[in-house]
Amino acid sequence: MMDAIVYTTPSCPWCVKARDFLKDHNIKFKEVDISDDLAAANEMMKKSSQMGVPVITVGDKVIVGFDEGEIKKAFGIKQ
Repeated sequence: MMDAIVYTTPSCPWCVKARDFLKDHNIKFKEVDISDDLAAANEMMKKSSQMGVPVITVGDKVIVGFDEGEIKKAFGIKQ
C-alpha cells in the first residue's frame, strides 16, 4: 500500500524535490505523470482545484506544491 500519491510532470523541478524528499524519508508513494494521462490530470485537478504540480495526496489531505512543512506534518516527521 502506498502512503501517498504524487502527481508530476517530467519537466517539473519541484516534482523532483518532492520525490527525493519522500524517498529520503522512506515514504512509499505512487507517482502519476499527468503529462500523458488526461484522466489522471482531471483527477488531480478535481482533488486540488489546481493545475500546477506537484500535488501530493496523503489520504484525504492534499498538498499543492513542494511544501516541506506540510509534508512533514502529514507524515508526522519532526522538524
